[in-house]
Amino acid sequence: MFRKRSSLILCGTFLFVTWNAVLVLLLWGRAPPGQQGAGQWDPASMPTDDVVGDVIRVADSFESELVKQKEILSQILSHRSLWKPANRKRAKVNVPSPPVIPILVVACNRVTVRRCLDKLLELRPSAELHPIIVSQDCGHAATADVIASYGDKVTHLKQPDLSDIPVRPEHKKFQGYYKISRHYRWALNQVFRTLSHSSVVIVEDDLEVAPDFFEYFRALHPVLQSDPTLWCVSAWNDNGRDGMVDPGQPALLYRTDFFPGLGWMLLRETWEELEPKWPSSFWDDWMRQPEQRRGRACVRPEISRTLTFGRQGVSLGQFYDKYLKFIKLNSEFVPFTKLDLAYLQEDAYRTSFNKQVYSAAVVTYEDVKQGRLSGPGPFRLQYSSKDSFKVMAKNLGIMDDLKSGVPRTGYRGVVTFFYRGRRIYLAPPPGWSQYDPTWS
Repeated sequence: MFRKRSSLILCGTFLFVTWNAVLVLLLWGRAPPGQQGAGQWDPASMPTDDVVGDVIRVADSFESELVKQKEILSQILSHRSLWKPANRKRAKVNVPSPPVIPILVVACNRVTVRRCLDKLLELRPSAELHPIIVSQDCGHAATADVIASYGDKVTHLKQPDLSDIPVRPEHKKFQGYYKISRHYRWALNQVFRTLSHSSVVIVEDDLEVAPDFFEYFRALHPVLQSDPTLWCVSAWNDNGRDGMVDPGQPALLYRTDFFPGLGWMLLRETWEELEPKWPSSFWDDWMRQPEQRRGRACVRPEISRTLTFGRQGVSLGQFYDKYLKFIKLNSEFVPFTKLDLAYLQEDAYRTSFNKQVYSAAVVTYEDVKQGRLSGPGPFRLQYSSKDSFKVMAKNLGIMDDLKSGVPRTGYRGVVTFFYRGRRIYLAPPPGWSQYDPTWS
């Protein structure tokens, strides 16, 4: 009780002192007689000996001022309808949504598709931005069970037409290639037309991806969209065997006239161009024909972002034991989305690339093969015919086949690779103008 009474006494004393202090400050703040201001001095406002009267006049002044402030506040509030929409308009800033880039896994009868899916799910940065769609052909029950075990983590599509395709007698052994081409057409139509996506990255069920696989494609998506001289982005280097690439340049990218496949990005606009004339078989070699490529290039890396582990398949392991199983898979994460990739634009790239190639010192095949190169390089090894290209390529350990005259990884006829720690350009003579489709 005593504590409560003490508190009340202290509060009362504090309020009394504060009120009188306010009054004194107000009275002191009045202008002295004769002071020039905005208005004339009011003698009635001068302090008198009547303290009570002065207090009443001050109170009246406070009340009058409060009335004025209330009127001003009312006027401000009456204009609220004018400034609220402006605030809302400023709040509507159009921030572009990040693109959704689905991953299409083309599957058939490999239960090892689990290895491919596990790695994709492990590395995927966002389920919303990278939905995984598995399109299965063949009707293989064990593979279907593996895919179904992932539940809603993946979308499982099943090719409805599993029938044999009528082919010429001499092509009967290629029935599998016909079915693959049919499946690709159906699966891509599902992605672009049924599911309405605007782009897709296509991998097969025997591919393992690198740690920066998703980062790579996200960074190159706007490059592909904005450059009409490009028609795909690939994660694959056909000559990317360990020892044939520069391990110190995992961020290095190239333009190539050769369609690489094996983990590649396609836009809906390009599919709408290709789909009406899609081939009945051998779709990848068809993509490499001049009629489809139309002078366009793909982007590919120095070090592959995919690795194939499927030796058995329709191709019966073609190239697998000699080349594919030795491809180096990138292990270092490269922040591609933070890099300036403007150097990949056609005009700038062509000028820079030609300068690098044709200013390099010319060497002979024997110099390269025997390791008789002095200096860090790069070096240019020149070929002049189909046969000279194939002989040198084969003996140096790079892929020697050509499709419609284009060598694997080639850009303007030049194949770049590493050999004994030095950069080598296997190149045609200066003044190259076009590929010869008979070189196949």
